[in-house]
Amino acid sequence: MNKKLLVLYYSQSGQLGEIVNCFASPLEEAGISVEKVRVRPQNDFVFPWTSARFFDAMPESVHAIPVELSPFQLKESKYDLVVFAYQPWFLSPSIPANSMLLHPMVKAVLKDTPVITLIAARNMWLNAQEKVKVILKNSGANLVGNIALVDRSANLTSVVTILYWMLTGKKDKYLGIFPKPGVSQEDMQHTEEFGKTVVEFLHKDSWDGLQQALVLQDAVEIKTNLMFVEERAGRLFNIWANLVNTSKNRAAWLVVYKYYLLFALFIVAPVVLTVYSVFFKPFMGKSIASKKMYYSGLKS
Repeated sequence: MNKKLLVLYYSQSGQLGEIVNCFASPLEEAGISVEKVRVRPQNDFVFPWTSARFFDAMPESVHAIPVELSPFQLKESKYDLVVFAYQPWFLSPSIPANSMLLHPMVKAVLKDTPVITLIAARNMWLNAQEKVKVILKNSGANLVGNIALVDRSANLTSVVTILYWMLTGKKDKYLGIFPKPGVSQEDMQHTEEFGKTVVEFLHKDSWDGLQQALVLQDAVEIKTNLMFVEERAGRLFNIWANLVNTSKNRAAWLVVYKYYLLFALFIVAPVVLTVYSVFFKPFMGKSIASKKMYYSGLKS
Protein backbone atom coordinates (compact mmCIF):
# COMPACT_ATOMS: atom_id res chain seq x y z
CA MET A 1 0.00 0.00 0.00
CA ASN A 2 1.35 3.44 -0.94
CA LYS A 3 2.52 5.45 2.05
CA LYS A 4 0.98 8.88 2.48
CA LEU A 5 2.97 11.78 3.89
CA LEU A 6 1.74 15.29 4.67
CA VAL A 7 4.12 18.25 4.90
CA LEU A 8 2.63 21.30 6.60
CA TYR A 9 4.55 24.54 6.56
CA TYR A 10 4.49 28.32 6.38
CA SER A 11 7.25 30.12 4.50
CA GLN A 12 7.48 33.89 4.55
CA SER A 13 10.74 34.40 2.65
CA GLY A 14 10.68 31.14 0.69
CA GLN A 15 13.59 29.58 2.58
CA LEU A 16 11.52 26.97 4.40
CA GLY A 17 9.82 26.05 1.14
CA GLU A 18 13.25 25.26 -0.36
CA ILE A 19 14.13 23.14 2.65
CA VAL A 20 10.84 21.25 2.43
CA ASN A 21 11.44 20.49 -1.26
CA CYS A 22 14.97 19.20 -0.61
CA PHE A 23 13.82 17.04 2.31
CA ALA A 24 10.85 15.62 0.39
CA SER A 25 12.78 14.85 -2.81
CA PRO A 26 14.04 11.35 -1.82
CA LEU A 27 10.64 10.48 -0.38
CA GLU A 28 8.95 11.34 -3.67
CA GLU A 29 11.60 9.39 -5.58
CA ALA A 30 10.85 6.38 -3.37
CA GLY A 31 7.24 6.40 -4.54
CA ILE A 32 5.77 7.86 -1.37
CA SER A 33 2.75 10.10 -1.86
CA VAL A 34 3.93 13.48 -0.57
CA GLU A 35 1.31 16.20 -0.08
CA LYS A 36 2.84 19.62 0.59
CA VAL A 37 0.54 22.25 2.06
CA ARG A 38 1.83 25.80 2.44
CA VAL A 39 -0.52 27.49 4.87
CA ARG A 40 -0.87 31.28 5.10
CA PRO A 41 -2.59 33.62 7.56
CA GLN A 42 -5.51 35.62 6.18
CA ASN A 43 -3.58 38.75 7.09
CA ASP A 44 -0.16 37.53 6.03
CA PHE A 45 3.17 38.79 7.33
CA VAL A 46 4.59 40.69 4.38
CA PHE A 47 8.23 40.10 3.52
CA PRO A 48 10.47 41.98 3.86
CA TRP A 49 9.41 43.10 7.30
CA THR A 50 9.27 46.62 8.61
CA SER A 51 10.93 47.03 11.99
CA ALA A 52 7.63 47.99 13.66
CA ARG A 53 5.76 45.00 12.19
CA PHE A 54 8.47 42.58 13.24
CA PHE A 55 8.57 43.63 16.89
CA ASP A 56 4.78 43.85 17.00
CA ALA A 57 4.71 40.09 16.43
CA MET A 58 6.61 39.39 19.66
CA PRO A 59 3.83 39.19 22.28
CA GLU A 60 1.52 36.97 20.20
CA SER A 61 4.45 34.72 19.27
CA VAL A 62 5.52 34.27 22.87
CA HIS A 63 1.97 33.78 24.17
CA ALA A 64 1.05 31.41 21.30
CA ILE A 65 -1.99 33.46 20.24
CA PRO A 66 -3.25 32.09 16.90
CA VAL A 67 -4.55 34.07 13.93
CA GLU A 68 -7.10 33.20 11.27
CA LEU A 69 -5.64 31.19 8.40
CA SER A 70 -6.57 31.41 4.76
CA PRO A 71 -8.73 28.42 3.76
CA PHE A 72 -6.77 25.28 2.90
CA GLN A 73 -7.63 21.67 2.21
CA LEU A 74 -6.05 18.32 3.06
CA LYS A 75 -6.55 15.47 0.60
CA GLU A 76 -6.66 12.77 3.26
CA SER A 77 -8.12 12.37 6.72
CA LYS A 78 -5.25 10.13 7.82
CA TYR A 79 -1.53 10.02 6.95
CA ASP A 80 1.30 7.59 7.66
CA LEU A 81 3.52 10.52 8.62
CA VAL A 82 3.16 14.27 9.09
CA VAL A 83 6.15 16.58 8.71
CA PHE A 84 5.57 19.87 10.47
CA ALA A 85 8.06 22.45 9.20
CA TYR A 86 8.27 25.74 11.06
CA GLN A 87 10.39 28.71 12.05
CA PRO A 88 10.84 30.19 15.54
CA TRP A 89 10.00 33.82 16.19
CA PHE A 90 11.20 35.32 19.49
CA LEU A 91 12.19 31.87 20.81
CA SER A 92 8.67 30.54 20.18
CA PRO A 93 6.94 28.91 17.22
CA SER A 94 6.05 31.60 14.69
CA ILE A 95 2.48 32.88 14.80
CA PRO A 96 1.55 31.05 11.55
CA ALA A 97 3.16 27.83 12.83
CA ASN A 98 1.31 27.99 16.11
CA SER A 99 -1.93 28.82 14.29
CA MET A 100 -1.49 25.72 12.13
CA LEU A 101 -0.95 23.42 15.09
CA LEU A 102 -4.09 24.72 16.79
CA HIS A 103 -6.29 24.51 13.68
CA PRO A 104 -9.06 21.89 14.11
CA MET A 105 -8.32 20.23 10.74
CA VAL A 106 -4.64 19.89 11.58
CA LYS A 107 -5.31 18.64 15.11
CA ALA A 108 -7.54 15.95 13.63
CA VAL A 109 -4.81 14.56 11.33
CA LEU A 110 -2.15 14.82 14.05
CA LYS A 111 -4.05 12.55 16.43
CA ASP A 112 -2.38 9.13 16.70
CA THR A 113 -0.03 10.04 13.85
CA PRO A 114 3.81 10.00 13.73
CA VAL A 115 5.21 13.53 13.36
CA ILE A 116 8.62 14.85 12.39
CA THR A 117 9.43 18.48 13.12
CA LEU A 118 11.63 20.32 10.61
CA ILE A 119 12.96 23.63 11.91
CA ALA A 120 14.67 26.52 10.13
CA ALA A 121 16.06 29.04 12.64
CA ARG A 122 18.65 31.76 13.02
CA ASN A 123 20.31 29.67 15.72
CA MET A 124 18.01 29.37 18.75
CA TRP A 125 15.15 26.88 18.55
CA LEU A 126 15.14 24.97 21.86
CA ASN A 127 12.34 26.92 23.57
CA ALA A 128 10.20 26.86 20.43
CA GLN A 129 10.55 23.11 20.14
CA GLU A 130 9.60 22.62 23.79
CA LYS A 131 6.36 24.49 23.11
CA VAL A 132 5.70 22.48 19.96
CA LYS A 133 6.23 19.24 21.91
CA VAL A 134 3.48 20.24 24.34
CA ILE A 135 1.00 21.12 21.57
CA LEU A 136 1.73 17.87 19.73
CA LYS A 137 1.28 15.87 22.91
CA ASN A 138 -2.03 17.59 23.66
CA SER A 139 -3.17 16.75 20.12
CA GLY A 140 -2.37 13.08 20.63
CA ALA A 141 0.44 13.13 18.05
CA ASN A 142 3.51 10.91 18.28
CA LEU A 143 6.72 12.93 17.83
CA VAL A 144 9.21 10.55 16.18
CA GLY A 145 11.91 12.89 14.84
CA ASN A 146 13.31 16.40 14.85
CA ILE A 147 15.60 18.18 12.39
CA ALA A 148 16.92 21.68 13.12
CA LEU A 149 18.67 23.76 10.47
CA VAL A 150 20.38 26.99 11.52
CA ASP A 151 22.50 29.85 10.29
CA ARG A 152 26.02 28.66 11.14
CA SER A 153 27.52 32.16 11.44
CA ALA A 154 28.66 33.45 14.83
CA ASN A 155 25.77 34.66 16.99
CA LEU A 156 26.28 38.41 16.65
CA THR A 157 27.21 38.11 12.98
CA SER A 158 23.95 36.31 12.27
CA VAL A 159 22.00 39.02 14.12
CA VAL A 160 23.37 41.60 11.68
CA THR A 161 22.86 39.49 8.56
CA ILE A 162 19.36 38.28 9.50
CA LEU A 163 18.24 41.85 10.24
CA TYR A 164 19.63 42.94 6.88
CA TRP A 165 17.77 40.14 5.07
CA MET A 166 14.61 40.58 7.09
CA LEU A 167 14.32 44.34 6.53
CA THR A 168 15.50 44.50 2.88
CA GLY A 169 14.51 41.11 1.46
CA LYS A 170 18.04 40.74 0.05
CA LYS A 171 19.79 37.44 0.75
CA ASP A 172 23.25 38.54 -0.27
CA LYS A 173 26.44 39.55 1.52
CA TYR A 174 25.76 42.70 3.53
CA LEU A 175 28.39 45.36 2.66
CA GLY A 176 30.11 42.67 0.61
CA ILE A 177 31.90 41.36 3.71
CA PHE A 178 29.31 39.61 5.87
CA PRO A 179 28.29 36.02 5.08
CA LYS A 180 24.97 35.36 3.39
CA PRO A 181 22.10 35.21 5.90
CA GLY A 182 19.98 32.19 6.75
CA VAL A 183 20.48 28.48 6.32
CA SER A 184 23.24 27.79 3.79
CA GLN A 185 22.46 26.26 0.42
CA GLU A 186 24.70 23.34 1.34
CA ASP A 187 22.76 22.63 4.54
CA MET A 188 19.44 22.91 2.72
CA GLN A 189 20.61 20.41 0.12
CA HIS A 190 21.87 18.09 2.86
CA THR A 191 18.31 17.62 4.11
CA GLU A 192 17.95 15.13 1.27
CA GLU A 193 20.06 12.77 3.41
CA PHE A 194 17.58 13.13 6.25
CA GLY A 195 14.79 12.38 3.81
CA LYS A 196 16.53 9.16 2.74
CA THR A 197 16.77 8.08 6.36
CA VAL A 198 13.07 8.76 6.89
CA VAL A 199 12.28 6.60 3.83
CA GLU A 200 14.02 3.64 5.48
CA PHE A 201 12.02 3.92 8.68
CA LEU A 202 8.76 4.64 6.89
CA HIS A 203 9.10 1.42 4.88
CA LYS A 204 9.87 -0.52 8.08
CA ASP A 205 6.70 0.79 9.74
CA SER A 206 8.80 1.44 12.84
CA TRP A 207 10.19 4.71 14.15
CA ASP A 208 12.39 3.23 16.85
CA GLY A 209 15.87 4.68 16.45
CA LEU A 210 14.96 7.35 13.90
CA GLN A 211 16.02 10.30 16.03
CA GLN A 212 19.29 8.62 16.95
CA ALA A 213 19.98 8.05 13.25
CA LEU A 214 19.18 11.68 12.45
CA VAL A 215 21.45 12.93 15.24
CA LEU A 216 24.30 10.84 13.83
CA GLN A 217 23.70 12.67 10.53
CA ASP A 218 24.03 16.03 12.32
CA ALA A 219 20.34 16.81 11.98
CA VAL A 220 20.55 18.47 15.39
CA GLU A 221 23.46 20.35 16.95
CA ILE A 222 23.30 21.86 20.43
CA LYS A 223 25.81 24.62 21.14
CA THR A 224 26.52 25.06 24.84
CA ASN A 225 26.72 28.86 24.89
CA LEU A 226 23.51 29.30 22.88
CA MET A 227 21.74 26.78 25.11
CA PHE A 228 22.81 28.79 28.17
CA VAL A 229 21.55 32.06 26.65
CA GLU A 230 18.28 30.64 25.38
CA GLU A 231 17.30 28.96 28.63
CA ARG A 232 17.43 32.36 30.32
CA ALA A 233 16.21 34.54 27.48
CA GLY A 234 12.98 32.57 27.19
CA ARG A 235 11.88 33.71 30.65
CA LEU A 236 12.72 37.33 29.85
CA PHE A 237 10.75 37.22 26.61
CA ASN A 238 7.73 36.02 28.54
CA ILE A 239 8.05 38.95 30.98
CA TRP A 240 8.25 41.41 28.09
CA ALA A 241 5.28 39.82 26.32
CA ASN A 242 3.19 40.16 29.50
CA LEU A 243 4.29 43.76 29.91
CA VAL A 244 3.41 44.72 26.34
CA ASN A 245 0.07 42.92 26.31
CA THR A 246 -1.08 44.52 29.56
CA SER A 247 0.13 48.01 28.67
CA LYS A 248 -2.16 50.76 27.45
CA ASN A 249 0.61 52.01 25.16
CA ARG A 250 1.68 48.94 23.22
CA ALA A 251 3.63 50.78 20.53
CA ALA A 252 5.80 52.66 23.03
CA TRP A 253 6.63 49.53 25.01
CA LEU A 254 7.55 47.68 21.83
CA VAL A 255 10.05 50.42 21.00
CA VAL A 256 11.55 50.05 24.47
CA TYR A 257 11.67 46.29 23.99
CA LYS A 258 13.44 46.66 20.63
CA TYR A 259 16.27 48.69 22.14
CA TYR A 260 16.42 46.43 25.18
CA LEU A 261 16.82 43.40 22.89
CA LEU A 262 19.60 44.98 20.85
CA PHE A 263 21.38 46.06 24.04
CA ALA A 264 21.01 42.57 25.51
CA LEU A 265 22.29 40.88 22.33
CA PHE A 266 25.32 43.08 21.70
CA ILE A 267 26.32 44.19 25.22
CA VAL A 268 24.86 42.02 27.99
CA ALA A 269 25.03 38.57 26.38
CA PRO A 270 28.77 38.69 25.51
CA VAL A 271 29.63 39.77 29.08
CA VAL A 272 27.41 37.11 30.68
CA LEU A 273 28.77 34.42 28.35
CA THR A 274 32.35 35.38 29.20
CA VAL A 275 31.64 35.06 32.93
CA TYR A 276 29.82 31.76 32.37
CA SER A 277 32.60 30.32 30.20
CA VAL A 278 35.36 31.22 32.66
CA PHE A 279 33.77 30.58 36.05
CA PHE A 280 30.95 28.07 35.55
CA LYS A 281 31.13 26.10 32.31
CA PRO A 282 34.35 24.18 33.19
CA PHE A 283 32.64 22.69 36.25
CA MET A 284 29.30 21.79 34.69
CA GLY A 285 30.30 19.06 32.26
CA LYS A 286 27.78 16.44 33.41
CA SER A 287 24.89 18.90 33.56
CA ILE A 288 25.69 20.29 30.10
CA ALA A 289 25.95 16.81 28.58
CA SER A 290 22.64 15.80 30.13
CA LYS A 291 20.87 18.90 28.77
CA LYS A 292 22.34 18.41 25.31
CA MET A 293 21.09 14.83 25.27
CA TYR A 294 17.64 15.99 26.28
CA TYR A 295 17.37 18.72 23.64
CA SER A 296 18.72 16.39 20.97
CA GLY A 297 15.94 13.93 21.75
CA LEU A 298 12.17 13.92 21.74
CA LYS A 299 11.12 13.70 25.39
CA SER A 300 9.07 16.50 26.91
